Amino acid sequence: MNISIEEFQKLDICVGTVIKAEVPKWSHWVMKLKVDFGKEIGERTVFAGIMKYYKPEEIEGKQFPFIVNMEPKKIGSEGDFSQGMMLAVSIPTKDGEERCVLFNLEEKVPSGAKVS
Repeated sequence: MNISIEEFQKLDICVGTVIKAEVPKWSHWVMKLKVDFGKEIGERTVFAGIMKYYKPEEIEGKQFPFIVNMEPKKIGSEGDFSQGMMLAVSIPTKDGEERCVLFNLEEKVPSGAKVS
C-alpha cells in the first residue's frame, strides 16, 4: 500500500537518547525505556519489544529513532503507558525465526533531532 507524502509527514520521528532501560518484573518480552527527546518534548517512557535481543546495558546511553506522536498505550500490569514507538528492523534468521536489529547512528546528534 502506498501513502502520500502528506501522510508520511504526519509521523513525528525524532532521535531519542535512552537514559534508562529496564525489564519490568511482569515482562517476558518488552523493555521499559526512559528516553530523552530534548527540551521541546522532554523525557518519555517507551516500551519496546527488544528484550529477547538486547540487554538494558547495551542500549543505555545510545540514540535511536522513535515515533513520538503515537497515542499513548497502556502496557503491562503496573498501569504504565508507552509514549512512543522505537523503530527497528525485523529480519529472518537461519532457523526461521525473526531477529530485531536496532538502527545505529553514525554520530551523536541532539536529543529530539527530527528524522526526515
